[in-house]
Amino acid sequence: MAELVYPPVIGVARTMFKALDLRFDIQGSEHVPRQGGAVLVSNHIGYLDFVFCGLAARPAKRLVRFMAKESVFRHKVSGPLMRAMKHIPVDRSRGENAYSDALDALRSGEIIGVFPEATISPSFTLKSFKSGAARLAQEAGVPLLPMALWGTQRLWTKGRPRSLGRRHIPIAIRVGEPMPADPAETAVRVTERLRERVHALLEDAQRSYPVRPKGPDDTWWIPAHLGGTAPTPSEAACS
Repeated sequence: MAELVYPPVIGVARTMFKALDLRFDIQGSEHVPRQGGAVLVSNHIGYLDFVFCGLAARPAKRLVRFMAKESVFRHKVSGPLMRAMKHIPVDRSRGENAYSDALDALRSGEIIGVFPEATISPSFTLKSFKSGAARLAQEAGVPLLPMALWGTQRLWTKGRPRSLGRRHIPIAIRVGEPMPADPAETAVRVTERLRERVHALLEDAQRSYPVRPKGPDDTWWIPAHLGGTAPTPSEAACS
């Protein structure tokens, strides 16, 4: 079936990125499978992360179907778009429905996007991962595709005003090699290995990020362990 909505939405996003002169550093996009199912797994630091994850899949000419909270699908603007792009709504009180829909999509050869931290990490460090992505990959017989984003929090993140008018923001995207999800392993162990992969990619993105804080008022987007003023993971958990 022809994709009538997803490609134009991508075009609009890319036009906006060009207007803002976002400085993309994308490495590893060759790891995105050109065909067949996969579970794309990324850290989650900003509201636009799904857009940037999807952008990394474009060189492979793939469209990523993201699992997103059901409330986004009820919005009068985003709802029709999300449904037309075949993203998958997640009602946390009935998660088995979303799981089943994602499994069907994987078996039909789609790439499904998952943020296993479930919510944005206010500390900009990795939270614990839920095991759903691993279980999906194991049951569907598809690989996990680890990814890490950095810099997206500077545009729009939890607890901060939107900065979508800011120009020249660097965005670092790292895509790792596909990771087999062996059904003989426990989902917990697969999830642990997956988190290790994403963590390594995140550290690489942070090390190579070309911008440093401009002053004491510009350290909010830097994790505490890197010298910034973002809340520590324990502080974020208590807020």
